[in-house]
Amino acid sequence: MSGNKGIRRFHRWTSMFFMATVVFTAVALTLKSSAVWVSYVPLLPLFVLMGTGVYMWFLPRRRRGAA
Repeated sequence: MSGNKGIRRFHRWTSMFFMATVVFTAVALTLKSSAVWVSYVPLLPLFVLMGTGVYMWFLPRRRRGAA
C-alpha cells in the first residue's frame, strides 16, 4: 500500500472515530450528571483529522490522461 492510500485510509478511520466521539459526547451531555470535560473528548480526533486533511490538501496532484 502506498503512503497516499495509507494516509487516506487513516483519515477515513479517524473520521469514523471522530463521529463516534461526537455522538458519545452529545449523549453524555444530555445526562444530568455529566462532567464538563466530556465536551473536550472529540478535540483529539478533530486535530488529527485537521493534520491529515491539510497534508492531503497540499499533496501534489498527478494529471491523468494526456498532458
